[in-house]
Amino acid sequence: LCAAKFLVSSSLNNSTFPVSLCSLFGKPFDGGKRMDPGMPQSPPQTQEVAALGPHVCTFSGLQNDREYKRLERELAKLQLEVDQVDTEGRADLQAARKRAAQEVEGLLRYMEENATHPSRLAIEQLSTEARSLVEDKIVAPQRSGGVAEINDELVDALQELVLKLTQVKTEGRIPLRKARYRALTRLCAVQEVIEGRTQQTLSLPLSDDTHEAVHRINNIMVKVSVARGQLVALLMGLSGRDSCAHLSRILTELQVELDALDVSGNSVVRNYRKQVVEEINGLLKQLDLEEEGDDTRRYDLAQNDSIREIEGVRSHVFQLREAVLRSCFMGDFSFRPKAELQSLVTRLDQVDTAKNPCIREARRRAVLEVQAVITFLDLREALTFRQPCPGEHPAYRAVWTVLGNLSELQAQVLGFDGKRADKSYLMLEELLTKQLLALDAVDPEGHEPTKVSRKQAVKFAQNILSYLDMKTDEWEY
Repeated sequence: LCAAKFLVSSSLNNSTFPVSLCSLFGKPFDGGKRMDPGMPQSPPQTQEVAALGPHVCTFSGLQNDREYKRLERELAKLQLEVDQVDTEGRADLQAARKRAAQEVEGLLRYMEENATHPSRLAIEQLSTEARSLVEDKIVAPQRSGGVAEINDELVDALQELVLKLTQVKTEGRIPLRKARYRALTRLCAVQEVIEGRTQQTLSLPLSDDTHEAVHRINNIMVKVSVARGQLVALLMGLSGRDSCAHLSRILTELQVELDALDVSGNSVVRNYRKQVVEEINGLLKQLDLEEEGDDTRRYDLAQNDSIREIEGVRSHVFQLREAVLRSCFMGDFSFRPKAELQSLVTRLDQVDTAKNPCIREARRRAVLEVQAVITFLDLREALTFRQPCPGEHPAYRAVWTVLGNLSELQAQVLGFDGKRADKSYLMLEELLTKQLLALDAVDPEGHEPTKVSRKQAVKFAQNILSYLDMKTDEWEY
């Protein structure tokens, strides 16, 4: 990371010159991609300037954010100071001043590009949709004394937004990765809070007559329900005067109040109190998200152990897929590594996603890659051992003809390694669509096996199209 650095003095031929300039790290500005903590540090008197580069290159907000305006002012001030340096007509100092000015200008340009990048605006748009949804269904009803509208429609809408966020391209830019990750973690936290609310609603509180402490626990349950709504508002940036610290104090005080209750003589009430304490702990855990987005290891997953495990499985799948395609091309259908592929699905199921939506999406896509090979092998096997009888229903035979065509197309899709703009992609998409039209034209005429097989064939064709789409959507961690 580079910015301008002032050298208080320099000596040449036993003379002391005014301030001269050089690159902070002695290297050209690289857009914030070089984050090497081992780089040389600037002198103590330039620490404030030296700290500006990392802040700029990891800033993940928008142009109207207060932090953006502050950094912009600091850079403009630094730029002015650079321009005012007296080079005394010396070519080397003039070159140094020009280089420093270019680096400051590079930081300004880099910050502006990230703040106005289409992906950054897409992240903000999705975040705005999520805030509006949560405001209408959860926050507003609770503030007016009503009940939050938590239903399957809300859960599905939130999940759809999570999926869209995971598909936003970041081009490897740290600010965009950071913005996407922060938006995802908050939305996923809201999902988890809603899930906890649903479970808590299903578990009815004990009657006050059960034990003298139950009445106080039930009152705390009511306060926890209110705190849950406040937490959702905080996570989505919809809180008014509330803050994470304030809500944390409230929840901690509720825990202290629960701990003070004497329920040692009643195991039922003790377990009930334990459930409420666990509910509070779950809410407190979500309050730790405020600083989590600043941890590079969380939003830059290239070195994540789970991602490495997933990539290892994908590499194995690629080798098996190539071997399967080679065998089929040579007319040898004896190579059927289904057991090995199933074991890879088991490995993927065991990958720890740490509730990270990006890791979860990476695992999902890897599972689909394995399943695509398995379904290809299953259809090939069915086609190989199929023995049509003389009196077979014509519509049923027509479905199997389409399945044969789909098997050939799936082999091409499995081996496809291009982009959506490629002619081969467009050709595959068109041919798969034609097979769907051919299936639509099949009239079962009341023949039940034909109905079932046609339905399965349609689903199979749609899955191939979805897999082709997934292979070419350029998704990234």
